[in-house]
Amino acid sequence: MYDFTTVHTRRNTDSIKWDWLNEIYSVQHGEEILPMWVADMDFALPPFVEEALIKRIQSGVFGYSYPGQSVTQAVVDWLATKHQTTIDKDWLLYESGVIPSMALALQAFTAPGDRVLVHGPVYPPFRSTPANLNREVVTFSLTEDEGHYSLDFDAFEQALQENIAAFIFCNPHNPGGKVWSREDVKRIADLCHQHGVLLISDEIHADLVFEPFTHTMALSVADHTDHIITCMAPTKTFNLAGLQAAYLIVTDDKKREKLKETATNAAHMGMTVLGATAMKAAYQDGSPWVAELMTQLEENTNYVIKHLSSEIPGIVVLKPEATYLLWIDYRALNVTEKDMMHALLHEGKLALEPGTKYGPEGDGFLRMNIACPLDTVKDGVERFIQASKTLTK
Repeated sequence: MYDFTTVHTRRNTDSIKWDWLNEIYSVQHGEEILPMWVADMDFALPPFVEEALIKRIQSGVFGYSYPGQSVTQAVVDWLATKHQTTIDKDWLLYESGVIPSMALALQAFTAPGDRVLVHGPVYPPFRSTPANLNREVVTFSLTEDEGHYSLDFDAFEQALQENIAAFIFCNPHNPGGKVWSREDVKRIADLCHQHGVLLISDEIHADLVFEPFTHTMALSVADHTDHIITCMAPTKTFNLAGLQAAYLIVTDDKKREKLKETATNAAHMGMTVLGATAMKAAYQDGSPWVAELMTQLEENTNYVIKHLSSEIPGIVVLKPEATYLLWIDYRALNVTEKDMMHALLHEGKLALEPGTKYGPEGDGFLRMNIACPLDTVKDGVERFIQASKTLTK
């Protein structure tokens, strides 16, 4: 029903993914490199979102605006249908992105010098955001077994007791693609409450979960929710990052008011009118599109697993439970990250993310974005194989 096969030209469109390769990777001739790094998709905007945006643009007037009740109802309905979670409309606050939401929560409820806990490996802004706000970042490593991650609850609880003000939780996990179990999510939420730790739950990848796995929202299973701030957005699901649309779910009235005050003091303006328009359209009409997207992502994933694993002995491509990001284990090749990245960029002309970007726990891994037409995936796989041949010479 929807088009996930057309290869769209994104070069020279001011795309960070496609046009900043020279700056990001310190290379020349970035136009020769295929980017499969940053987490945005190369699929076109869903047609129902495009139609909603065009209609809004044709109105011709773009004064100050706010997300109206129809936007809020769309969010409420999406969470109820997609995640079996009922929320009150009053619990929603709107922001420009999940990372700005995370920063806002840290500014509102922690102080400079406070200790903020994160788990590694993890999306880099989990470390950089609190660090940039002069909070002390404390990291505990997830338990890794052949690339699969779990949480050592004894170590986690011990860490929580070391004067921690907030824990930033990546659910589902980026870069590992893990869907945390209902039992794990509940235990994490309850331990944070028990030890007086604010739980900031980043659930931006919640919609991108492969069957038979299901996403569990922290606030849906916790015995108490007043310590939980959930950060979500349609931007990963529907490729809307450039429209800057996100929201926080906050059940505690006092915390919500404090967040509003902090946002006002920092001159935050919330969502744009087009971000709100896109969010409403995506959540109202997006379920069939997401279902087809997940089918395409699974086909892409299976292709990469089959061909990289067979062509490069020692490479392990883990099948993710969620996200369109593959966490590739190349430790058996016995090459350094520097040599691997050099081969990929200069021999294969392929840009992937080095694992140590996600913390020292990521050494020996690469992150690959496969949210693109299968023809592009095939091109990326061939480039990877070509690069690997130069490592064994």
